[in-house]
Amino acid sequence: MKIFENPWPHDVHRLADILRWKLRLGPQEKPELPDAPTTAASWRVVAREEIASPPDAGWRVTWLGHASFLLQGGGVSILIDPVFSEFCAPLPFPGLRRKTPPPCGIDDLPEIDVILLTHGHYDHLDLPTLRKIGRETKIIIAEGHADWLRGKGFTNVSELAWHASVEISTDIRVTATPAQHFTARSLLDRNRGHWCGWLIEGAGCKLWHAGDSGYCAAFSEIGARYGPVDFGMIPIGAYQPRRIMRAMHMNPAEAVRAFLESRCRRAVAMHWGTFQLTDEPLGEPPVLLEKALRERALDPGIFTAPGVGDPWRVMPGENDCRTERLV
Repeated sequence: MKIFENPWPHDVHRLADILRWKLRLGPQEKPELPDAPTTAASWRVVAREEIASPPDAGWRVTWLGHASFLLQGGGVSILIDPVFSEFCAPLPFPGLRRKTPPPCGIDDLPEIDVILLTHGHYDHLDLPTLRKIGRETKIIIAEGHADWLRGKGFTNVSELAWHASVEISTDIRVTATPAQHFTARSLLDRNRGHWCGWLIEGAGCKLWHAGDSGYCAAFSEIGARYGPVDFGMIPIGAYQPRRIMRAMHMNPAEAVRAFLESRCRRAVAMHWGTFQLTDEPLGEPPVLLEKALRERALDPGIFTAPGVGDPWRVMPGENDCRTERLV
């Protein structure tokens, strides 16, 4: 059985490291901002009518919380890493209860043409959500997971290796992009599947969901190979304690570096404000994102932290795509 690994050198955490962290043994890291807010991401209801069909031109991108997005354009509706469950865990552990509700119900979603899954962690691959959407819905996932999903009863599953592409319609192509992470759903299946981000090209624009990733050389590679990217979805949370999370999750300053190196024109932040996965205050990531942008003298509007349910419009133009927030 193939075991996947990251091609770049990085620190590796062991099960003993995780147990020491969770049991609060040894010195504890302090928040970078002691007075950072502890509130979850803001939230709005997404009415069924708002997302009933793809727009006539360009894309509508709606953040559904954590790493979940609804992308609609080119006549298709795409879900990425949909998680509608109350807990992002195999059991209802109180610490992994959802802090911000989904902006709509699964029954409010339009007909979904394809689901893109970045990897197998519970906060990205949620079996109850996938089953409610429908076992026949087309799923594309990072390499190594397809047989497992078929074993769970899903009948239309394919997988892609890094940099492999597939057309999902006559106008839309998706490509698996590299990331630095790991995957597991138990103590016995670590890294038996791969992890990735997703590049979506079509309707005159390029969209990119970075997946879960530590900061690494992948972002320069993505920028050189696929950039410029019109609209990015980049993680900024679940980064503390750094001694454990550095290799797997970016902090906001690293996310800004990834934004620049991947040659994104605009981006929204994800992987924060929905589940309390790690030690940093729930509301700290957006504050540090703004700080990192200021320190680089970048317009704060080019990489922002939305509220759950916020929609964005990405429209093709003569020279590049333009992006606007719809609410």
